[in-house]
Amino acid sequence: MLTPQEKLQLEEKVVAMLKTVFDPEIPVDIYSLGLVYGIDIDDDANLKIDMTLTAPNCPAADFIIDDARIKLESIEGIKSVDISLVFEPVWDKDMMSDEAKLDLGFM
Repeated sequence: MLTPQEKLQLEEKVVAMLKTVFDPEIPVDIYSLGLVYGIDIDDDANLKIDMTLTAPNCPAADFIIDDARIKLESIEGIKSVDISLVFEPVWDKDMMSDEAKLDLGFM
C-alpha cells in the first residue's frame, strides 16, 4: 500500500514522463497541451490516465497513446497503466499551458 508521499512522488514521475510524449504534428508535449485530464494512482500503484486529443480524428492517436503507455509502464513502482481516451470536455487551445501557447504563437 502506497503512502501519500509515495503517491505524490509517483505522480511527479508520471507528469515528467507525460512531458516527453508529443503529438508528431505539434512541437509541444501532451501534458503542456492540456490533453491530460486526469491522473489517478490507486493504493496498489495502478495508474489511470484520462486524456483527449486535439481532434477526435487525430491521425496520430494510436502513436500518441502507445508512446504514452510504453513510457508510463517504464516508471519504476507503477504496477499497471490504463489510458482512457475521452472527448468530454472537448479540448481547445485555452487548456494549454502559457508556455505551450507561447511556443505555438498564441500569446
